[in-house]
Amino acid sequence: MHPAAQIRHELQTLLPQATLVRNRSIAVLLPCLNEETTIGAVVAEFRRVLPGAAIYVYDNNSTDRTAEVAAAAGAIVRRERRPGKGNVVRRMLADIEADLYVLADGDLTYDAGAAGRLIDALVVEQVDMVVGIRDGAEGAFARGHRFGNWLFNRLVNALFGPGFTDILSGYRVVSHRFAKSFPATSSGFEIETELSVHALDLRLAAIEIALPYGPRPDGSSSKLSTWRDGARVLCKIAFMYKAVRPLQFFSALAALFALAGLALGLPVATTYLETGLVPRLPSAILAAALMQLAFMSLTCGVIVDAIGTSQREFKRMRYLALPAPGGTGAPSP
Repeated sequence: MHPAAQIRHELQTLLPQATLVRNRSIAVLLPCLNEETTIGAVVAEFRRVLPGAAIYVYDNNSTDRTAEVAAAAGAIVRRERRPGKGNVVRRMLADIEADLYVLADGDLTYDAGAAGRLIDALVVEQVDMVVGIRDGAEGAFARGHRFGNWLFNRLVNALFGPGFTDILSGYRVVSHRFAKSFPATSSGFEIETELSVHALDLRLAAIEIALPYGPRPDGSSSKLSTWRDGARVLCKIAFMYKAVRPLQFFSALAALFALAGLALGLPVATTYLETGLVPRLPSAILAAALMQLAFMSLTCGVIVDAIGTSQREFKRMRYLALPAPGGTGAPSP
């Protein structure tokens, strides 16, 4: 059979399965904070595209009528008192049972009409996460955000391996086994970075699809602080690198300590060999301490790497214990 014909045959075989999963158990998860202006339209659009889905709006201490507008539009409204998007996403994934989860924002910047396309891609391709890459005009991104996105994407790809071109996108579809094996620890907007690194760490199957991304409508304001949240994302990447790649992290520290120790210790050793004296005793003590720190850092890296390998195996086993996307035996709501 011609390769193109074989691909068409496989897609025709899998598409009815995609339709079955879409109609059976889908949860749309919308974390919200003061989105009264837009949340009604977002819920209505998801309701139109996914008529059989359960749409959840988690209100994160809004001071406007977000909850009332969402409920009037037909959403299931719940509250999360702890501030921060990461806290909301962790609560949603823990509380809600579904075969597939659609993660989006309530600010009307993402194309809700593309939800079916993302779901079909997840089931047809048998992956655990589909990311909607934000393909927006210049005005869709706040000043500095486009550069920040590029920088963080390059950093994550360098530290954890290639796999994503938009790690900060909030529009995703994830499988049940991805959601229930994801040990969310983020409290703020760094949650998207953690989702991406989780997939890279366990080498889970994921794909990206470019989708339109628009500016916020009039009367709607972003909750993202460029410098504060950018710093939090950067710190999160550093902490995840220490947790996911501990041997590389502590080896780099050991190298820095060793280089500093050699820089301080070599002149002292040279003077001692020439004269038999140690005139710079503080430098000698500091150099010895730095070399000890280098040895201790390397030892910590080896130990923590062994522990991290065990934890990764545990997460992998938890992941494998859950049904695959579109597979038989998927949980019902």
